[in-house]
Amino acid sequence: MESQNFGHKHPLLLMANEEAQSNQTEASPTHDDHYCSRYGEKMSSGPSFGCAECRFYLHKECAEAPSQIHHPFHRDHPLCLLPTPPAKSGYYKGFICNFCGEEGKKFDYHCSSCNIDLHIKCALFTLNLAEKRVGELKPIACRDPSISTELGNAKCFGCWEPLVACRDPSISTELGNAKCFGCWEPLVDSIYYSRDCGFNLHQKCADLPLQIDYPGHRKHPLILQFNSQIFTCVICQDTTIRIGFFYRCSLCNFGIHIACLSPPTIEDKGHRHPFTLFLRPFPFTCDACGIEGNRFPYMCSSCSLLVHKECISLPRTIKFMWHEHPISHTYFLPRHESKNWDCVVCLKGVNMEHGSYSCSNCHFVVHVNCVLKRKNWYYVIETDKQLGDILALLSDMNSFTVIERNKDGEATEIKHFSHVHNLMLSDKVVKDDKYCDGCMLSISDSFYYCSLCEIFFHKICAEFPKKKHDWFHFCQLPYILISGQFFKCSDCLYVSNGLAYKCERCETQMCMRCSNLLDTVTCQGHEHPLSFYVEYEGQCNACGENRRGAFKCKECNFAVGGDCIDLPCTIRHKCDEHLLTLTYHDDDTYSKRQFCDVCEEDRNPNLWFYHCAICDTCVHPRCVLGRGRYPYMKLGKRYEFKDHPHPLTLVKKMYYYPECSACDKHCLDLALECQEPTCGYIIHWDCFGSSSGLREY
Repeated sequence: MESQNFGHKHPLLLMANEEAQSNQTEASPTHDDHYCSRYGEKMSSGPSFGCAECRFYLHKECAEAPSQIHHPFHRDHPLCLLPTPPAKSGYYKGFICNFCGEEGKKFDYHCSSCNIDLHIKCALFTLNLAEKRVGELKPIACRDPSISTELGNAKCFGCWEPLVACRDPSISTELGNAKCFGCWEPLVDSIYYSRDCGFNLHQKCADLPLQIDYPGHRKHPLILQFNSQIFTCVICQDTTIRIGFFYRCSLCNFGIHIACLSPPTIEDKGHRHPFTLFLRPFPFTCDACGIEGNRFPYMCSSCSLLVHKECISLPRTIKFMWHEHPISHTYFLPRHESKNWDCVVCLKGVNMEHGSYSCSNCHFVVHVNCVLKRKNWYYVIETDKQLGDILALLSDMNSFTVIERNKDGEATEIKHFSHVHNLMLSDKVVKDDKYCDGCMLSISDSFYYCSLCEIFFHKICAEFPKKKHDWFHFCQLPYILISGQFFKCSDCLYVSNGLAYKCERCETQMCMRCSNLLDTVTCQGHEHPLSFYVEYEGQCNACGENRRGAFKCKECNFAVGGDCIDLPCTIRHKCDEHLLTLTYHDDDTYSKRQFCDVCEEDRNPNLWFYHCAICDTCVHPRCVLGRGRYPYMKLGKRYEFKDHPHPLTLVKKMYYYPECSACDKHCLDLALECQEPTCGYIIHWDCFGSSSGLREY
């Protein structure tokens, strides 16, 4: 039977199932690559129009689709059939269907006023649904109670058996996550399914009335229509659900999701009473999150709580990246004398009379919206076993054993995990330059030392725990303290041979200096404490560069970037024979003296710099600690190298520059040198390239 062309240059033939299959087979060895030119879907069984010469095919319903539809689910404007989707912002040349949520790139039923887009099949299917022409929908009976609970009576698209007996695991998994195209809730009720169209619908959504009288809006009836990004639900206030059905009064701009119509009572396993929807709009403050609402709250009359709908299902206990212990949700905080409760994320006050997340062991509290803002910041703790496993990770924290104590209980002799000999406590002033084998900074106060080896630890560094939580570590596993390795710190990016904290999952390594950086710190360059602001965007007062995220003073506008806040207070550089001291402001206003003695460029007197008061040497921090320098490598340590017969010693060549045994260039800085008098082997650290072949001697 010959048909009109439907926009094609040749006449198209109406073909029955068998004829279409035959023509496709003749045109191509397989017919799997034939697609409907209007819908974009593979041609399946059913009548269709086709041009075998051009391999142009149309489903019959797509070919006969009207150019304009006055749809009962979109009464304000007609839906017009466009041959290509309307232009969107950017380079995207497709659309997302407001019914099924799938992408489309071909013909599109579109309303430009309401930004509605529908596939041809979705528009025609919902038109039949609105007009109650549902004869083509095939009810699927559930034969297994477990399927009804887990998969909503859905059957396998491949074998058409209940999913319990499905032979295709991938299809079973896909349907296990399926949602109703009407309300976009999980398929937990009986459904209708059309083999030809592929739509999943709850029975109740297929039978929805075209208009309802809603107790919360008595002025006008609510009309069933397609959801859109311009609509907001008055119950949940969620604008992210832009597909499926929506009841709305266009005169009052009052709308509600299908899922929010019922149930009027919601059970919450984290609360002992149910919450009931109060169908009178009024302003309120949510007792679960502390944020104001101005529509319909859910209430617990027994506890006098008013909450947003979405706050009923807040997770009870979570593991938050910024804190080592699990934190729990509470509707109010107990009053503790004069303590101030500030959110650790936004640093604003937390109202103790409203909900927040807090730690029962620490003075740690955070707003609900701040902690749940980013999904990679937390995970939900659902079982007691999971909670116990987290707490078990924090056990076995000691990195040393006490051998002897003085009369005040202070450990004077310890056995540290990183060294074979016992370490002794000393308060003596160190005359020569000695560096801590933990943090690699100079020794200036109480320290532990080995009487047999050149091993020194600051007292605080020796007491660092074996396991440590890092407040900005996305893995959320505790770091494990390790020794005897070269490593590159994942935070400051400096190479070091001191003690390191290592994550066994992501294998990132962090130096002791960075591991001691908390979310609130004190700084000698500022009178007030500094707290980390995630949302900060502005200039660093230490280096003058722009920063995203910084340690900021709550009292004033002073802010310091993370790489400047932990600059060492003193450091040695070959430009001066004395230790250089970190200085925060230059009181000398004579402009000709405000330059760097290393790079000889101008220096801003209001920014931090390193200074020698004896020699009046002034240096940019970047010139002392910049790229290509190794300020946190302890010299004098000896290592075994698999490609050399003698131990190699880590040295820094500052005044005498021998030739590298690998590249024949002069060694100007860090190198590994053989101390055997007759050997003379030396190699650049950069030529060496990797520490994988080294082992501490």
